[in-house]
Amino acid sequence: MRFQSVTFDLDGTLLDTVPDLAEASNRMLAELALPLRSEDEVRSFVGQGIIVLVRRCLDRGTPPDEALVARAVDVFRRHYAAVNGNQTRIFAGVLAGLAAWRATGLPLAVVTNKPAAFTGPLLEQMGVKHYFSAIVSGDTTPFRKPHPEPWRHACTRMGRPVAANLHIGDSRHDIEVARAAGCTVYCVPYGYNEGEAVSASDCDALVENLESALREAQGCWEAA
Repeated sequence: MRFQSVTFDLDGTLLDTVPDLAEASNRMLAELALPLRSEDEVRSFVGQGIIVLVRRCLDRGTPPDEALVARAVDVFRRHYAAVNGNQTRIFAGVLAGLAAWRATGLPLAVVTNKPAAFTGPLLEQMGVKHYFSAIVSGDTTPFRKPHPEPWRHACTRMGRPVAANLHIGDSRHDIEVARAAGCTVYCVPYGYNEGEAVSASDCDALVENLESALREAQGCWEAA
């Protein structure tokens, strides 16, 4: 198949956001007078949005009270707004990969569970926002990943059929939701995936980076 559009996960695929997420998490925990978390712990908590991240930070063997979770989410968002982008870095190969993908003429989009209040400013600060025809955040539609609606919305914004979209992510959640949406999915091995290694057998291709993903896709086009 020759793809007509490409969507990208954000955290763990394009950007290493864990240092800022860990900083905001520990500022939240300190304000609530609770034990702090290591950066490695926070890394394993990332992947399903802020509410899940906060709930995991609070869980010390007993599920936290939902009233505490709601309060902690508000505290986290305030602290994350203050640190968003401060320590975030672009993964190696991403800038060259985005430039190479854009040179194909295909429309590109970001699909993330990160709220729009953080997504747009972060992409702008990192200097990559201009690559994307659409940005679908965790609150852009009534549904978040792992629901397939964000992919459908992104493809509608790009004017392309979902079945002809390639999604590039770093986790089993990307694989599951891309499958549910009807997309082909490639995975990079350097991301988070909640602390587990992503398996080549689960996705259509395990690629070293975004440029490798393009070479893989071009090989499929030539073989078709």
